[in-house]
Amino acid sequence: MVSFLGSIVVLIVGYFVYGTFVEKVFGTNDKNQTPAIACRDGVDYVPMKWKRIFLIQFLNIAGLGPIFGAIQGALFGPSAFLWIVFGTIFAGGVHDFASGYLSMKNKGTSASELVGLYLGNGAKIAMRIFSVILLVLVGVVFVTGPAGLLKTLTGVNAQIWVGVIILYYIMATVLPIDKLIGKIYPLFGAALLIMAVGVAGGLIIKGYNIPNINLQNMNPNGTPLFPYLFITIACGAISGFHATQSPLMARCVEKESEARPVFYGSMVAEGIIALVWAAAAMSYFHGIPQLNVIFNDGGAATVVNTVSVGLMGPIGGALAILGVVACPITSGDTAFRSARLTIADAMNYNQDAVKNRFLIALPLFAVGVALTFIDFNIIWRYFSWANQTLAMIMLWTGSAYLVKANKNHYITTLPALFMTVVTFSYIMQAKEGFRLPVNISNGIGVIVAIILGLLFFKKAKHIKQQNNHKLAS
Repeated sequence: MVSFLGSIVVLIVGYFVYGTFVEKVFGTNDKNQTPAIACRDGVDYVPMKWKRIFLIQFLNIAGLGPIFGAIQGALFGPSAFLWIVFGTIFAGGVHDFASGYLSMKNKGTSASELVGLYLGNGAKIAMRIFSVILLVLVGVVFVTGPAGLLKTLTGVNAQIWVGVIILYYIMATVLPIDKLIGKIYPLFGAALLIMAVGVAGGLIIKGYNIPNINLQNMNPNGTPLFPYLFITIACGAISGFHATQSPLMARCVEKESEARPVFYGSMVAEGIIALVWAAAAMSYFHGIPQLNVIFNDGGAATVVNTVSVGLMGPIGGALAILGVVACPITSGDTAFRSARLTIADAMNYNQDAVKNRFLIALPLFAVGVALTFIDFNIIWRYFSWANQTLAMIMLWTGSAYLVKANKNHYITTLPALFMTVVTFSYIMQAKEGFRLPVNISNGIGVIVAIILGLLFFKKAKHIKQQNNHKLAS
């Protein structure tokens, strides 16, 4: 219990202390016009109040990841708390702030275009393809996940729910952002926060034994702690998907100073959600072995349903389920919306006309529907790796910007190096990767990180010399 409550406190303190430090490193100036003001079009560039944007951004990023991912991460034991806390403060929060800030500084442009701007044209092309694939995978994950949960609750065939969700996605993807997303998302975001408070309160009031932090790998399946924990818990610690969502809100922020509460703040809120569900999964079933049995029998959706109803009763359980269903659905629709905008930015294809939005959106949905027939667990594994790989690339992008701006790049470079080790180690040993032995794959991950680090520091030194030369002249 002490570790759980202490972790929440550390996250909140981290927002005010380290979040403020990150903001100062990047630098904000409310005298500068934001894209919401300079590029206002009534469709994607729409000024909104920051509290409203915070709730939208929070709901955009807090999909199944901080709930389903935290439940799966709980199988490793309370070491998951450490990754959620420190991952959120030093990696995820920085990543989300950087992606939102850079987009805000560049007319609300998408993540792939930002990568091209700071890492070069080759990286941009690769990122365009990579991010669209990820966004479609996200959309599919956030269709099949809630559809399965709704089937559990209602008994209605999951494919019917898939159809209903897809129809909603089409509307949310093509309508102006303030017509649907801007109106209902704050309400769902608030419901998700209330749900988390209810679950956490239920654990405390009913006296569940939440284990304290230790470094022991308690996974009953023998899955290595590294790198699997850092892939399993993505949303809730650090997630590349967030980089694709931040430009949506970067086009709506009215002042640069609002970047910290909107981007860094929503990441901290997501970290708290992940802590709550990791704690619930570890303690409600009275041990990791029992959790593993429930998880293997019915998956994460069964865990969510059982915990919600058990802790808060029928009414509270209904609220919790609403949050868990609405949460992924409202991340899935913005995933497809981001994919549309990414393609539109790459093609320089104007999105003012509804017809133009449909021309891009409909083929994306056709691919998404086809992927819903593939096993959810397979889609989730590829999504998780792609998610963390995108986060790694975005952190390197932030480092490139900070070097060029002659600012402290270590706040992004250090987590970028760590995520490089994680992503390459994982794909080298995972079933969906190269299936190499653990020691060899981890060694490859370290070597790749060292090589990329050396190349980056060499480039950074060159840029610094150029900056000094300009100052001298």
